[in-house]
Order: sequence, then C-alpha cells, then structure tokens
Amino acid sequence: MLMLVLPSSWAREAAPVAEDPEIERRMIELSEDLRCLVCQNESLAGSRADFANDLRREIREQMKDNKSDKEIVDFLVARYGEFVLYRPPVKPTTMLLWFGPFIFLAAGAVFLIFYLKRRRRRQIEEPALSEKQRQQAEALLKEGKGNNA
Repeated sequence: MLMLVLPSSWAREAAPVAEDPEIERRMIELSEDLRCLVCQNESLAGSRADFANDLRREIREQMKDNKSDKEIVDFLVARYGEFVLYRPPVKPTTMLLWFGPFIFLAAGAVFLIFYLKRRRRRQIEEPALSEKQRQQAEALLKEGKGNNA
C-alpha cells in the first residue's frame, strides 16, 4: 500500500507550456539569448529559478500580443538593463567587455616576452671578477695543470 501512495506524493506539477507550440518554440529560442538575472551564468531558457519562470511567462504573453522579438528584448532591456543580454551590443560603454580580454591577453604576452628576454640576458652575461678573484682562478688552473702532468 505504501509503495502505491508514496510515488504519487512525490509527483510535481508540470512546468507551464504555451498552448501554441509555435509560441513555445519562439519563446525558447529568444530566451536562449537572455541571461537569467538570478542565476547569472544560465540562460533564461535553462534556468529553474522562479524569477526566470515569471520572465518566460511575460515573454509568452507579449508573444501572444503579437509583439516582435526585438520589441520584447527592448522591453526587457528597458526594465532590467543590458545585463539581461548574453551578447550586449558593441558601443562605448561595452568596449571593455568586448575587447578587454584581448587587450589583457596582448598585454600579458608583451610582458612575458620582455620578461623572458631580460631574464635570458641576465643568464648569458658573464659575472665580472675582481682582480683578486681572477688571480685565485689562475692559481687554481696552474695548480690543476701541475698535478695532471
């Protein structure tokens, strides 16, 4: 009896799906390019947060009102800012976002090249010997030749 009752108590309500499969397909396609504001590293389509469910519901309603994808995205950007976009437009305020990684990579490569060249130069340079050290070295060399002969 318990085996029949327990599985039904674990069941959950199914996720809401639009009546129109075309609207559902369009909503999923659009929400793949939008960021979940709660999860931040997930798309709106993949997020299971309650807020993401609310946004998907809002998108469905706007699609039923025959709004274009651009109008829906503009509405979300106006309401939540450009952070909601996975690919924000290239403009002066987002230049660092788009080109910053390449700038840092190039700067790191230049730094590494200069560092390695300077390090190699230090390793190649012969240390300067004082006159006393030179005389000691010559005496050791003469002593070594005398023992081998």
